[in-house]
Amino acid sequence: MTRLDHFADWLATPLGQYLADEENAWFGREAADIFGYRAVQLELPQIQCLQTNRMPWRATAGLASGVQLRCAPDQLPFAEQSLDLVALPHVLDFVKDPHAVLREAARVLMPEGRLLITGFNPWSLWGLRRFKPGAEEAGSPWQGNALSLPRLKDWLALLGLETIRGEYLCYSLPLQRDSWLNRTRFLELAGDRWWPAAGSVYCLNVVKRVRGMRVIEPQWRRVPSAKAKPAAVAEKTPIIKDSE
Repeated sequence: MTRLDHFADWLATPLGQYLADEENAWFGREAADIFGYRAVQLELPQIQCLQTNRMPWRATAGLASGVQLRCAPDQLPFAEQSLDLVALPHVLDFVKDPHAVLREAARVLMPEGRLLITGFNPWSLWGLRRFKPGAEEAGSPWQGNALSLPRLKDWLALLGLETIRGEYLCYSLPLQRDSWLNRTRFLELAGDRWWPAAGSVYCLNVVKRVRGMRVIEPQWRRVPSAKAKPAAVAEKTPIIKDSE
């Protein structure tokens, strides 16, 4: 099993279900107003990224069980600039080469196409748990690639991808008991207001920018136009009165 498969199993735990609910709500808000013809979600069909989107062709792709199209996330069977929306729910956290997956997503996106990304914040309470001795739960957030948001934004900029909107989610403590999760729900409102960068998950709405080429005009030799000759003015014949 791949790390993504282990993470898919972890989503069935109380903490994983809490995470999936939060991300389903975010993807629902962001994907609803993205228009086009073709949308693809890579991996993790347990998180419904395209449910509210209205594009006529939508599919899930990847190597995880339950996807509609089997393919490697870094080798997509789509033509260049053929998709209007690509969703990456934690794919960059658990693949071997996240930069290659990001580069492939940029390749298949149309100009002005959208890329929706979620990932774990390595400096949140969830992310810092990876330093705890014995934190070896397979598929858990603290077993991923731990990509920091500044590093990810640098990669996006190099690929011509611009972040237009971002958000943090999941401020509750990383506890697997429903009772404790419910008790710490107050941290959602407090965290979003007082320490937003401490959210356990970052969410990015990204657009692919294709800069217009600068047209260099040829230096045409100017030919002076012939000067217009002044129109001839007819002389007025004086009125001569016959002398009486």
